[in-house]
Amino acid sequence: MTQNLVKVKIWDVPTRLFHWGMLCLLGGLWWTAESAEMEWHQLLAYSLLILIGMRLLWGFIGSDTAKFSHFVHSPKTVLNYVRKTKQHGISASIGHNPIGGYMVVALISLVTLQLVTGLFATDEIFIEGPLYTTVNGDTALWLTWLHKKNFDLILILAAIHVLAVGVHMFKGDKIIAAMFSGYKRLPGELAQPLAFVSTLKAVMIVMVIGALVVNYLMLPIIEML
Repeated sequence: MTQNLVKVKIWDVPTRLFHWGMLCLLGGLWWTAESAEMEWHQLLAYSLLILIGMRLLWGFIGSDTAKFSHFVHSPKTVLNYVRKTKQHGISASIGHNPIGGYMVVALISLVTLQLVTGLFATDEIFIEGPLYTTVNGDTALWLTWLHKKNFDLILILAAIHVLAVGVHMFKGDKIIAAMFSGYKRLPGELAQPLAFVSTLKAVMIVMVIGALVVNYLMLPIIEML
């Protein structure tokens, strides 16, 4: 019997722009670090800082599927989801599934750690983070080491994420298309009303955070270019 599928709006514009924006910026950060383009590395990092700041706030005041309360579940719920998936296979979900929710939290946490440690890091030649002088030399070197090693963890999680997305796509769950369009075709029984917050609120958040980051962190670097 053919399932009755309905088109449902899942993702708002800020969440989608954050997802693809973070992907592009992480790629740029990797390239600038490998190419020793550290001024551009810092500018991209501060751009990511603006995005992360917005996403953290959006996780509390944003649209339903963007809120942490919507996709961060108890370990018991996650284990039940794993058992159900083993028995019945992968099924479509509204927003992040319980395992995906943990992945989102892990990635955001590691990227936040990456940004914080970068504020204290140094290449021991020319470039230093803006908070480098607030700690002693040994602490700065340790934070620099952590900054480099933490990025390896981000790459590992990103690879797992891509693999999981590939499995979902293979099973017919078109999650990449949904992250572009915001819409997903779901069985009628899964469809439920969702509340979406105006994109203007996210724009205002970005403007406030962006003004602070640009003024205190980015302008000094831009002046050096």
